[in-house]
Amino acid sequence: MLNAAENDRLSKVGKGTPMGELMRRYWHPVAAVGELNERPTKALTILGEALVLYKDRSGTYGLIDRLCPHRRVDLSYGIPEEHGLRCMYHGWMMDETGQCIEQPFEETVHPDGRFKEKVKIAAYPVQELAGLLFAYMGPSPVPFLPEWPHLVMENAVHDIAISHLTCNWLQCQENSVDAVHTEWLHGIYGNYVRTGSAERPRGQTPTMKIGFDVFEYGIIKRRLQEGFPEDGEDWTMGHPSVFPNVLLTGDYARTTMQWKVPMDDENTLHFSLYTMRPAPGIQAPVQDEVPYRHTPLYNEDGTFTRNITFNQDYMAWITQGPIAARDKEILGESDVGIILYRRLLKQQLAIMEDGGEMMNVFYKPEQAKDIVLPQEHVKHRALPDGRYRPGEAGVSPGEDLLREVAASWADVYKGQESPAPPTGI
Repeated sequence: MLNAAENDRLSKVGKGTPMGELMRRYWHPVAAVGELNERPTKALTILGEALVLYKDRSGTYGLIDRLCPHRRVDLSYGIPEEHGLRCMYHGWMMDETGQCIEQPFEETVHPDGRFKEKVKIAAYPVQELAGLLFAYMGPSPVPFLPEWPHLVMENAVHDIAISHLTCNWLQCQENSVDAVHTEWLHGIYGNYVRTGSAERPRGQTPTMKIGFDVFEYGIIKRRLQEGFPEDGEDWTMGHPSVFPNVLLTGDYARTTMQWKVPMDDENTLHFSLYTMRPAPGIQAPVQDEVPYRHTPLYNEDGTFTRNITFNQDYMAWITQGPIAARDKEILGESDVGIILYRRLLKQQLAIMEDGGEMMNVFYKPEQAKDIVLPQEHVKHRALPDGRYRPGEAGVSPGEDLLREVAASWADVYKGQESPAPPTGI
């Protein structure tokens, strides 16, 4: 358990707070590319800062202070020009560096004036990768954006799901190192939601032991179910929680990479990048644009939608409150991963405060490329005798399904957050 002061130190992300400064040392996804193709400006709150993300007519992305420095109007209603974003109120224009580059009336009155050179607002670099737009909001020098394997994977198709969660980022990420909740929240409770029976789903057995190890990029999570072999990949390999706020889960054929991006102390943007790979010898279709969707969390009566795996997680995180009261929790043996993760956060905070080299902050290009992360080929789905369950993960999709998914994953899966494997693959 953490005391109240420690809880604040690890959870709050405003500018100048310890965790806020740590999070600013990392690249975070802030939107899908498709969102800016549909509307070239988007109001965002990231790490407590009110910002506008825009795409100008030359295709350059900018992430700048949302309020115009002139009369403080909202630039998310501004006009993207060839090389900047123009305020709709009086025509001042800012570029992607935050520099004011035009002041129409001022320049008419003082054609030789240099007033605009003195006007500059907060601005942050943006990069595109795998259909996501990533931003860096920390100090110089700017580190290289890590090319995690599924961001640069060839011969695959992607889909992006985005959720706005009304809770602090930390309780979302702590779930990534909670190995026991899978059996209960997604297995037994999931069966209860679907059928009204709180019995174990067919093929699921109790969790016998869990294991966690710190490795180069974060923490590896392992779980062994009753009757499953100890030399199987669930126990010998596991899958990673990538520091500070990423989880890689799934298996060879279908993988999900999740980011928990702090909007402010009590709101989180959750990005899921789904990756589907074909069987060897099959070529995945090229996606002109990665499809994206915003995930609905609630039913018409205001209750949580609970029949979808990730929405069960969202329910659990949000119902812990805006910021989980960790000074009131009672931890057990199942929480060793959470304790390890909090220890790692404290360690990396100390390294940052001492000016040392933090985990996954890469200032050399070779550090950010050719990264290998552990991942089971088949996760939680190998039967005790070594066979795979028919029609489930570990069996790669065929060409027809890949083509459909490449065009619009959302249409194929009818808006589900966690796509169930289609029948017969």
